[in-house]
Amino acid sequence: MKTTQQPVGIVTGASSGIGLGLTQALLERSYRVVANSRSISGSKDVKSSEDLVLIDGDVSKKATAVKVAEAAIEHFGRIDLLVNNAGIFIPKPFSEYTEDDYNLVMNTNVASFFFMTQQVIPQMRKQNSGHVVNISAVLADQPSGSVPALLAVLSKSPMPAVSKALALEYAANNIRFNTVSPGNINTPMHAKDNHAALAKFHPLGRMGEISDIVDAVLYLQNATFVTGENIRVDGGVHAGRQ
Repeated sequence: MKTTQQPVGIVTGASSGIGLGLTQALLERSYRVVANSRSISGSKDVKSSEDLVLIDGDVSKKATAVKVAEAAIEHFGRIDLLVNNAGIFIPKPFSEYTEDDYNLVMNTNVASFFFMTQQVIPQMRKQNSGHVVNISAVLADQPSGSVPALLAVLSKSPMPAVSKALALEYAANNIRFNTVSPGNINTPMHAKDNHAALAKFHPLGRMGEISDIVDAVLYLQNATFVTGENIRVDGGVHAGRQ
């Protein structure tokens, strides 16, 4: 275990897209990182190193969350930042969702947040410092009739409220909780989608980039007087559509 005071971050859903971008950005800023996804050890984009621990597993399972938190403490001795980024998006008409769809989305988007956050709080309380960022989606509070995705709304809309509640519960322990709500971001999730149509969803007329979300998370990490906040990185969708 290292004894230096380099900050330590945990990123879930870290093998691609926003999670990969966040992992790389934290490493570039001298963070030590524990990165998780179902099969991240096979990633071509990140390799384990002295400053990066890769943990395979479904973080919606408590056992995986325990393993991730324990790896951070065992290897690096502290946890300064958790980014609950693991997520899945299944758009379809409400009445066509199956029980398997429901379980997959709610486990990936909600249970992963629940178990992973529970596991980091004891260490953050011990340190009297820490920060949890929950990645939501602007679609959760600004639904689009052209994209029926009730499970996204059901699983992601609670995140800002949850961050507020936890921000108050753990303020005395100097642990902060914030939310970032992206619009449509240019990630592998949208590789086969119509990017021109997705761009029109935003008043600014373009899709967001991974760097836009990374910048928001880094801002919140550095803004130590901000807690319980929801930053919408959505090209103006929350302000209304033209």
